Amino acid sequence: MRIEITGCPMPDSQNYYHRRNEITTTDNLDFKHHSYKEMRHLMKVVNEMCPNITRIYNIGKSHSGQKLYAIEISDNPGEHESGEPEFRYTAGSHGNEVLGRELLLLLMQFMCQEYLSGNPRIRYLVEETRIHLLPSANPDGYDNAFEVGSELSGWSLGRWSQIGVDIHHNFPDLNSILWEAEENKWIPKKMQNHYVPIPEWYHNATVAPETRALITWMEKIPFVLGGNLQGGELVVTFPYDKTRAQGVARQQTPTPDDHVFRWLAFSYASTHRLMTDASRRVCHTEDFAKEDGTINGASWHTAAGSMNDFSYLHTNCFELSMFVGCDKFPHESELPEEWENNRESLLVFMEQVQYIVESRALFETVRGGA
Repeated sequence: MRIEITGCPMPDSQNYYHRRNEITTTDNLDFKHHSYKEMRHLMKVVNEMCPNITRIYNIGKSHSGQKLYAIEISDNPGEHESGEPEFRYTAGSHGNEVLGRELLLLLMQFMCQEYLSGNPRIRYLVEETRIHLLPSANPDGYDNAFEVGSELSGWSLGRWSQIGVDIHHNFPDLNSILWEAEENKWIPKKMQNHYVPIPEWYHNATVAPETRALITWMEKIPFVLGGNLQGGELVVTFPYDKTRAQGVARQQTPTPDDHVFRWLAFSYASTHRLMTDASRRVCHTEDFAKEDGTINGASWHTAAGSMNDFSYLHTNCFELSMFVGCDKFPHESELPEEWENNRESLLVFMEQVQYIVESRALFETVRGGA
């Protein structure tokens, strides 16, 4: 895989916002903020353009009854093929972080157009991977932020679900269950750290319908790799998101697959136009990220019940968070540049699903021969 940073260097951050408008794209895509109705229409347009490789479906409903629409991109939509890995991108768990939502809508248009034009890279992705894009995991929160627009939307307006839940951290805390079992020797120390069951208490907990829909989706489809797009920073975070030591706000807490997670995080960050250039990561309020634009989630701030940790521990799917832009709700005029910033990264990260499959196959071979 070719890892490089594209784009011209920016010698001084003083003219950053002026220079932003100089970035253009040659991709013929719909660069605008889409309401729920417009999002649904655009997905239908893409499906009609590429009916042989796309399928629209919903994974459930939000608290207000809005369907959580996903689009599948595959050479055999609707079918799980043996040996073909399942990949997912989700966005909008925090409804006011809208850039990820628009990036996924742009990505589905781009892949459809490039597939039709015969782009060999895109054709390989479509033919060798079953790709799922869920642009808006929290449409109710998005509506609240969209109503006031990018000029007035604040840090928290629309962040939570309609019942006041942070969807991204609304999953069961499986870390504590695993670690307690290990410490008390209720299970072998080297137990497999995946397929940890959901505890009974969680079924009676305050859980957003959006979260329950995501869990059902994650259990139904054998995803191998996933990325959830967030906003407000420029960094990629990877599990664990919770520190093992109690009462510690920040502490490196790696998984047994730390080397794989670091590679996956680097594959996205290193191909982003800004993440690995400290002089251009102007949104960082603190120097928490390494120079390579990645960080272990627990060493940033501890958080129980994250989507990333749950995905890894319950379904054995590697999940990372991509913070794709400084501005959570950028102006429409900035979307072409943000697309250019993230386009290569979005493609490169998807391509890593084959690396995960090959690594697991090698591990099973070695373990079988031991």
